Amino acid sequence: MTAGGSGTERLAHGTGESKVRAALEFLEKLTLRPDDVRPADVAPLRAAGVSDEGIEDAIHACVLFNIYDRLADSLGWHLPDGDGYAASGRSLMQRGYVI
Repeated sequence: MTAGGSGTERLAHGTGESKVRAALEFLEKLTLRPDDVRPADVAPLRAAGVSDEGIEDAIHACVLFNIYDRLADSLGWHLPDGDGYAASGRSLMQRGYVI
């Protein structure tokens, strides 16, 4: 958790989209506490209207980002600073995800 709140809080704040918030909360748990994830953890996504296909897509995106992070850390790839990630996040929120 950072000074501005969790990444989930920052990304979902103000979007008005319960699907995005539910997906981000689930993915945060999947990333930070994968051993604690159970089938019941997808219930809030389904309740928010996220389809099983959308849940699978969100998990795939999360897994790929985690792999890329580990590769970047291991191989010393150049990564954007916080402003670069913020700009990417704004762009993704404008274009959206399929959930």
